[in-house]
Amino acid sequence: MAQTQYTEENIRSLDWKEHIRLRPGMYIGKLGDGSSADDGIYILLKEVIDNCIDEFVMGAGKTIEISIPGDKVIVRDFGRGIPLGKVVDVVSKMNTGGKYDTRAFKKSVGLNGVGTKAVNALSSFFRVESTRDGKSKSADFEYGNLVTEDFLEETSRRRGTKVVFTPDESIFKKYKYRNEYVERMLKNYVYLNPGLTIVFNGEKFFSENGLKDLLEDNNSAEDLLYPIIHLKGEDIEVAITHSKTQYSEEYHSFVNGQHTTQGGTHQSAFREALVKTIRDFYGKNYDASDIRKSIISAISIKVMEPVFESQTKTKLGSTDMGGELPTVRTYINDFIGKQLDNYLHKNPETAEKIQRKIMMAEKERKELSGIRKLARERAKKASLHNKKLRDCRIHLGDMKSERRLESTLFITEGDSASGSITKSRDVNTQAVFSLRGKPLNSYGMSKKIVYENEEFNLLQAALNIEESMEDLRYNNIVIATDADVDGMHIRLLLITFFLQFFPELIKENHLYILQTPLFRVRNKKETIYCYSQDEKREAIEKLSGKPEITRFKGLGEISPDEFKHFIGDDIRLEPVMLDKALSIEELLQFYMGKNTPNRQKFIINNLKVEVDLVDQE
Repeated sequence: MAQTQYTEENIRSLDWKEHIRLRPGMYIGKLGDGSSADDGIYILLKEVIDNCIDEFVMGAGKTIEISIPGDKVIVRDFGRGIPLGKVVDVVSKMNTGGKYDTRAFKKSVGLNGVGTKAVNALSSFFRVESTRDGKSKSADFEYGNLVTEDFLEETSRRRGTKVVFTPDESIFKKYKYRNEYVERMLKNYVYLNPGLTIVFNGEKFFSENGLKDLLEDNNSAEDLLYPIIHLKGEDIEVAITHSKTQYSEEYHSFVNGQHTTQGGTHQSAFREALVKTIRDFYGKNYDASDIRKSIISAISIKVMEPVFESQTKTKLGSTDMGGELPTVRTYINDFIGKQLDNYLHKNPETAEKIQRKIMMAEKERKELSGIRKLARERAKKASLHNKKLRDCRIHLGDMKSERRLESTLFITEGDSASGSITKSRDVNTQAVFSLRGKPLNSYGMSKKIVYENEEFNLLQAALNIEESMEDLRYNNIVIATDADVDGMHIRLLLITFFLQFFPELIKENHLYILQTPLFRVRNKKETIYCYSQDEKREAIEKLSGKPEITRFKGLGEISPDEFKHFIGDDIRLEPVMLDKALSIEELLQFYMGKNTPNRQKFIINNLKVEVDLVDQE
């Protein structure tokens, strides 16, 4: 067997921008096109805003202005401004930045000094402009390369830093910023920084009550069991309530203003402290799952030099608060143990409601215990003896953490559709769950149905969400059904299931609809896939003459070779989002309840009929 040569010529040294562009995932997680809240273009935006937030935290600049006209992002703060002699260095030299000097930034978000360099390297255009002491300096870059550098000039502009960048479309293919995701990010920033104003495309975001506002804005008042418990300390803030209808636990956790979507040591310590405090207050050894069932909460802590488990900072790994402070676990336990206990003593009505909720959860758990045991055995047996779930390799070894954000489960119906996806998928990150026929309409049913219904039980087991969302096996859950009446109905039934029993999967943007092409238009030289009638008409005009037109009536009709395009780099996902104007109960009642006349009127008023002239020919 021939040996591969390994000499000095095989050794390469990459400069800072080449390494970032070659391995962007190391710096910003997954890439994506903007359809997911954790796609790279939002991480680029976050990295720039984090620097503005650090200025606010240090007492410099109370307003941040952001606009996204088309594919360009503009961020302006009114902080201290980058020292003018270092404007180029801080956005283009690794290991350069003020975050290494704890005298300037004590509890900052971006500690490693990499953030803006990654934005610069991954942008086709990047401009930084700093104003301070009546002078300004700016520099323009393309793909991380310095193009122009404007020397110091006198100015009357307010001090601060302005960054303009356009993500590189060769890396973030066909990307698009979704205002819903940007607004959620900005709201989190103002919740965590009362007194800060962020203006986005002319709309102001501001919070007076911090995490209390977060829970109020994300939940309807009618769904909350009792008024939100809001506790604040020097380096910690907590908001707690319970839902009347939600089954599982919901946590929003933050460290130094960073949204730790994967939790970490602080979230684990909070869950532990909550259980201990409740047990001590009532003098009863309640089961932890009963105490935490239906909880909706948020926790924010500030840590000196936090250690995160990845560059995207989604999970805290630190065990210490920093300095002479105790461990994260001890600090949170002491705070919750004292402050929550005091609150419950002063608010007996809330304490009584919490105890009743725990007792109801305990009763239901005991009633379901036998069913759960049988369901687990059934799920285990089914996973061994049938092919409902075709898993991926993401859960093995180092890949588990490195590509976790890419882990995807396609939920599809029918052998032909699941077969096409299975043959086309990336076996490392994409799994397939095959439904058998239409799922049950679960609206108004109790959690018991999740265990008694085979499809729901196996789906829950595949997602690994029985105990906690922290154990969610796949970051992206994609409903892949035909674009016909039956396919739409299956989508609705699955969304109902998730809304009814696992709404935080939708609240935290894990649920998507797979968009597949309706038409293929081609001639001998080119093939164009079209996702709408308008795209089809444009394709026909582009290819001219009489191109061959194929109408895909189902996923099973798309060959595996073609399907690779639609679930690979060019995948189109439509996120399932909640309308904040309606509660979950109102949504389910309207779409799945027995309000037939109202629903019929809605369908008639909103029905859109498109006539396909080509198909008529």
